[in-house]
Amino acid sequence: QVQLVESGGGLVQAGGSLRLSCAASGRTFSRNDMGWFRQAPGKDREFVAAMSWRLGYTRYADSVKGRFTISIDNAKTTVYLQMNSLKPEDTAVYYCAADPNGWVRVPRVDAFGSWGQGTQVTVSS
Repeated sequence: QVQLVESGGGLVQAGGSLRLSCAASGRTFSRNDMGWFRQAPGKDREFVAAMSWRLGYTRYADSVKGRFTISIDNAKTTVYLQMNSLKPEDTAVYYCAADPNGWVRVPRVDAFGSWGQGTQVTVSS
């Protein structure tokens, strides 16, 4: 399993932007599909975005399509989630996830075996 560390969360006004980062501890993300999920208070964890290492494809939840972008740096050590036009309903703890075969089971939460500790994103109205 890959150890993941998220950062970049915070408080932002509606309409603003944040960029979340997810770093692999001591290794790269090569041969790992990557995903971002979120969990709001009292709700189940839900899929946000994913990227296939093999195909280079990306996939997004309908609720974030056109506003959020998942990407990876050239060294494949950090995955990003660029979040624009944020809404109060985007408020949640955001989790980074990795798995060698996660893409085929997206958007299921159990598609990924490695998870970060989460980073809080709060969007004020």
